[in-house]
Amino acid sequence: MEPWVIVVIVASIVIVAAIVWLSYERSRSQRLRTRFGPEYDRAVREFGSRRRAEMQLARRESRARELRDRHLNPADRDRFLEQWKLCQAQFVDDPAGALERAEQLLDDVMRTRGFSSGNPLDRMTDIAAAYPEHAGRYREACQIAAQQRTGETSTEELRRAFLHYRTLFDDLIGGYHEELRRVS
Repeated sequence: MEPWVIVVIVASIVIVAAIVWLSYERSRSQRLRTRFGPEYDRAVREFGSRRRAEMQLARRESRARELRDRHLNPADRDRFLEQWKLCQAQFVDDPAGALERAEQLLDDVMRTRGFSSGNPLDRMTDIAAAYPEHAGRYREACQIAAQQRTGETSTEELRRAFLHYRTLFDDLIGGYHEELRRVS
């Protein structure tokens, strides 16, 4: 075979491989951007590069699959649901206390399901990966809860944070949204 033919074949293989790789990278970026929404952009800013952010998001996504596959046993789910109903009833007389209790209850549910619970950043990372649609609202609720501790929140803000916690709670325990609405 002529040397120039070998060069053309090798060059063609390299070009095809580069096109396949670029196509894969582009589709991976698009998939991660779609999956994580605003969290994708936050990760890019946090890690300083798209490539490092996407590597981290892919790791989070893998861990999230494991977490989402761990379901609560029926006894735990019923116990948490009953505690949430009490927490919602408490909101009428003590919104700040109910919000604090809701935060603790979410932490208990997440710990039981295997989420990181000790470090707020790790917990936020797990939520962003497993439930990206809740990440922004959960972050907002945590900020309101922190402001509440310094006395800088209105009852309406506490209510909004409580509702954000409730929607995440619903997904974490396995979808009792309608039952939660009926008791609230």
